[in-house]
Amino acid sequence: MINIPATYESSRERFRSALASLSNHWADSRLLSHSLADNSDLTIDVLSADATREKQKLLIITTGLHGIEGYVGAAVLQLFIEETLPRLDPETTGLLLVHPINPYGMKNRARVNQNSVDLNRNFEDDLSALKALNPHYESLAPLLNPARPLKNPLYEKIAFAWNVLKALPRGASLIRETALMGQYRVRNGMYFGGFEPQEETKFIQQVILNFTSGYAQAVFLDIHTGYGPRWQMTLCNPPSEQMTAQETATRFGLPLVAGTNPEEFYTIHGDMVEYFHKIISPQKKIYAAALEFGTYGDSLLESIHSLRTTVFENALRWHGGSDAMREWMKREYDELFLPSDPKWRQKAEADARQAFEGILSAEGYLK
Repeated sequence: MINIPATYESSRERFRSALASLSNHWADSRLLSHSLADNSDLTIDVLSADATREKQKLLIITTGLHGIEGYVGAAVLQLFIEETLPRLDPETTGLLLVHPINPYGMKNRARVNQNSVDLNRNFEDDLSALKALNPHYESLAPLLNPARPLKNPLYEKIAFAWNVLKALPRGASLIRETALMGQYRVRNGMYFGGFEPQEETKFIQQVILNFTSGYAQAVFLDIHTGYGPRWQMTLCNPPSEQMTAQETATRFGLPLVAGTNPEEFYTIHGDMVEYFHKIISPQKKIYAAALEFGTYGDSLLESIHSLRTTVFENALRWHGGSDAMREWMKREYDELFLPSDPKWRQKAEADARQAFEGILSAEGYLK
């Protein structure tokens, strides 16, 4: 069963210690630790190694873009280091591993960074051009952005259910897209993409674009939790990927693949995987995707449950609430991104192993 760390600090220590494992295969392996400008105790840590003979293939794995999701991401990354890394060919393959992109969020068990920005909505060169997107967000504020302290859990559950019923005539798909796609106007709203590029965004852009230089081929995998069926990881292709979901599933031997679009997944603006796929693909062959380990599930009721948890967490962060509400939401939020069920963790491990095997075998990375 994957070993999910208990704290950000213990996870960081384990990740840094993996330098020794890399050095057994790549003598020039190195660790880069970037301290956040306003909190030097929080670091983005990068393990990297260049191909020792010829730069043919590059493998990039990133975690913790949504901070709290970095706990499962760190466990999946450790699984890769222990089982899959020794099967790569150091002579022709380079490696870039990141833990976590959003250390503030991981430390504080939040998806957002210290500026309440969703970093997976922040990868755009001109964020001001996105302000007009998601025009329905403000009109759904009673449901998505309650601007008040939260009361006890029973009251808030009833109030949320009532707001869902009032909004449903506008269509479940509109509510879903409005909630999830990201928005660039309401700083205290959910999935806020930011008014400007964030420090973490700029650092990762620099690291990845610098390191890809000289390689002919790349695989880029970003680890997430939360969305999708509870018992099956979803491989999510970015919009610019030319393979269809079915073609991808057949190529990699995976049971569930979705494109990042309203029909198969949901719309995202400022998405990191899409950003790098579009920039890198004209120069070299690349396969880039997100691995989504579903938690609550993907039925209508489970989707409403997930939305409720996200809305309440955001409201508590901005407006506060009762002690009972905070205690309840801490449990709910943890279960949304790092489930405690041992069976879930066992299935996540199996799915991660299957994904690494299928993708890296098909792309010619494994010996």
